[in-house]
Amino acid sequence: MSGTSADGIDAVLIRTEGKESELIGSHHRPMPAPLRDEILAFRQSGPEELHRLATLDARLAKEYSLAVSALLATARLEAATVIAIGCHGQTIRHHPKGDTPYTLQIGDPNRLAELTGITVVSDFRRRDMAAGGQGAPLVPAFHRARLVSEGVSTAVVNIGGIANISLITAGGDVTGWDTGPGNTLMDGWVAQHHGEPFDRSGEWAASGTVIGPLLSALLQDPYFATRPPKSTGPEHFHLDWLAAHLSGNEAAADVQCTLTELTVESLALVLEQQPHDVVRVCGGGARNTWLMQRLTDRLGETVVTTTETIGVDPEWVEAWAFAWLAEQTLAGQPGNVPAVTGATGSRVLGGIFPA
Repeated sequence: MSGTSADGIDAVLIRTEGKESELIGSHHRPMPAPLRDEILAFRQSGPEELHRLATLDARLAKEYSLAVSALLATARLEAATVIAIGCHGQTIRHHPKGDTPYTLQIGDPNRLAELTGITVVSDFRRRDMAAGGQGAPLVPAFHRARLVSEGVSTAVVNIGGIANISLITAGGDVTGWDTGPGNTLMDGWVAQHHGEPFDRSGEWAASGTVIGPLLSALLQDPYFATRPPKSTGPEHFHLDWLAAHLSGNEAAADVQCTLTELTVESLALVLEQQPHDVVRVCGGGARNTWLMQRLTDRLGETVVTTTETIGVDPEWVEAWAFAWLAEQTLAGQPGNVPAVTGATGSRVLGGIFPA
């Protein structure tokens, strides 16, 4: 998995027996800076896009193969012991609305299979979109399968570049959608002002003060009021979007504090309307101490914790989800939840690229 921040590749090794599965290895490979710059450049149109896209597709597959090799070396396992790689790929564009909705993830699965000698399952989102869905979020099915205690109504909040939420009732019914920006605006703002990839533990945000009028203006974006199913991405929530709301006189730390509050508030507005017994947070946002504190404060008596409390490291949840989706595909089982994505029915997701 390489997410919207494109800061690196998360690879996990999952052993499954029946309905039980466990994480037995993990590896993070930082994305080379020139490659990350090219990925981020695709958020806006530019010259020679077809050539750049084709070469980036191949180069990403190479990076994914190196992550797989490092993971297997750490676990001291041969490629032949692995049934398949579930590869989400790198999202370049995600446009779920309009006359011709589309989503595009790259990282050539043909090349990845060739380089690793392992069957690859990839291209998970487009089948759901072909069935009338938004192709996202796809993780709620995994959240229901692996992150929920029986009989406990649970909200699973994934705070990656974009934040998404899975709402699972005590009876197992699930809904979910992208709530808006997670880390993407905070990461972009701290990179612009301090040259850092992220605000470590939210310390810079904690040093600032929320700008009330700015927060109110940001929350007026129509996306927040749109009814689900819905999904979004950095094509919508980016620094140019933010800049349109700034006067230029704001203290940078106050803007960072406000962006953290935007993520918190957009999540809290949902969680207040549909209360659950417990909220479990995963993704990079779970490591942001200030964000977690603000979300806990905002939700009052609701129990807010991370997936670590049930033995699942928050950092690896999304990569694990695509390993699980690959298992579903190989078994001929659906991987989407129509109530979440808006698809006309359950579908087996992804294409299989044999070793």
